[in-house]
Amino acid sequence: MSWMRGISCRIRAGRAARIRWRADMERYKAARKEARRTGGKEPEDPGPPPTGFSLLPWLLMGMGSFSNLLQGKGANPWLGGLGLFAFNSLYIYVVFRAFVKEAREARPTRVALVLMGLITCGLALGYGGSWLYFFPLLGLATGAVLRGRWLGRTGLALTVLAAAVSTYRAGWDAINVAYGTFLSTMVTAAILSLSEAVRELRDAREELARRAVEKERMRFSRDLHDLLGHTLSVIVVKSEAARRLAPRDLDAALAQVTDIEAVGRQALTEIREAVTGYREGSLATELDRARSALSAARVEPVVRLSGAPLTPQSEALLGWVVREAVTNVVRHSDADRCEITVDGVLDRIRLTVTDNGTGTGTPRTGPADGVGGTGLKGLTERLATAGGSLRTGPSPRGGFSVTAELPVESADLAPSAVSTGPREP
Repeated sequence: MSWMRGISCRIRAGRAARIRWRADMERYKAARKEARRTGGKEPEDPGPPPTGFSLLPWLLMGMGSFSNLLQGKGANPWLGGLGLFAFNSLYIYVVFRAFVKEAREARPTRVALVLMGLITCGLALGYGGSWLYFFPLLGLATGAVLRGRWLGRTGLALTVLAAAVSTYRAGWDAINVAYGTFLSTMVTAAILSLSEAVRELRDAREELARRAVEKERMRFSRDLHDLLGHTLSVIVVKSEAARRLAPRDLDAALAQVTDIEAVGRQALTEIREAVTGYREGSLATELDRARSALSAARVEPVVRLSGAPLTPQSEALLGWVVREAVTNVVRHSDADRCEITVDGVLDRIRLTVTDNGTGTGTPRTGPADGVGGTGLKGLTERLATAGGSLRTGPSPRGGFSVTAELPVESADLAPSAVSTGPREP
C-alpha cells in the first residue's frame, strides 16, 4: 500500500506542477500580448516545468552495453541484461522523484540510489569496458537527488569509487570515467538547484506583487473610509448648524457655510493625497478640526495635551484615531461633552476620546476590548502595525471611550497644554 500511496503522491505532484505551469504560461501570454499592444518590454518566458523527462536521454550512454549484450561479447548475457534492466528502472524511478522535494528527500529514493550504486559496481567489475560508463549515469542521478552539504562529500566518494573500479578494469582510462562521474554529479546538482531557485524567486516575486496590490487596496479603502466618513459628517453637522442659525444670525450661518466650503476643498486635497499615497496626517490639525466639528454639533470639546513630542508617524496614527472617534461622537453619541486627552504613560503614548452620550449606533457597540465598525477595525490594523493597540467600549463615568496606545519614540518632554473650546449655543 505504501508504494501505491507514493505513486499517488507523485501523480498529484505532477498534476500540480502542470497546473502551475499552465497558469504561468497564461500569465506570460497575457503579459506578452499587453506588452506588444502598448509597446512595452516583453516578459521572460517561464519555460516548461522541469521533469524527469529532461534526464532520460542520458540513458543512451548505456547503448554500448546493450550492444555488447546483443552481440554476445560478454559472459552471462542474461545476468547482464537483468542488471541493465534493473539499473534503467531505478534510474527512471529516481530522476522522476528528484523534481518533487518531498519525494526527493524520502527514504525510498535514497534506497533506490544505493541500489543503483551496487548494481553499477557489480556490472562494472563483471564486464568492464562500456559498462564503466554507468558511473557517470549514477553521478547524474546522485546530483539530481542530493542537495546541500552532503552533495560535495557524496560526489567525491562516488568519484573515488568510480576511479578505483575503473582502474581495476581499464587502467589509465579510469581518468575519463572518474572525471565524467564527478562532472555529471556536480553540474547536474548545480543546474537543477539554480533552476529551482529561479522558479522559487519568480513565485516569491509574484507573491510579493500580489501582496503589495492587496496592501495598497486595503490602504486606499481605509483612507477613503476615514476621509469621507469624517468629512461628510462635518459637512452634515455644519449644514444643520447653518440652517439652524440662518433665521436669527445670518453672519454666523454664513460662517458655517464658509467652513463647509473649506472642509470640501480640504477633502478634495486629502483624497488626491490618499490616491497617490502621500498623505501625512497631523495631530494638531485633526484636533483643530475636531474642535470645529464638535462645536458645530453642540458638543463641548475639551482637549488636554501632555508628554513627549511625537514622531510624524505617531502623529499621523493618532490623528486618524481622533478623526474616527470624533466622527462617531458627532454621528452616534447624543453627547454634549467630549474630552480628548493625549499623555505619555511610561514608555507609551496614550490618546483617549471620551464622551458623555447615550447613543448606541453600530460603530460604537461592542465589548470593552473590541472594535466596532469598519473605521475602528481599520484603526486597529493601523495601530497594530506600529506596535500599538486600540480599545473601545463604555466609559466608567458613562458614555463611550476610545483609547489608543503607541510606543514612545522620543524622550524629549513637551510643556503641558490645556485647551477648552467654546460650546456653541
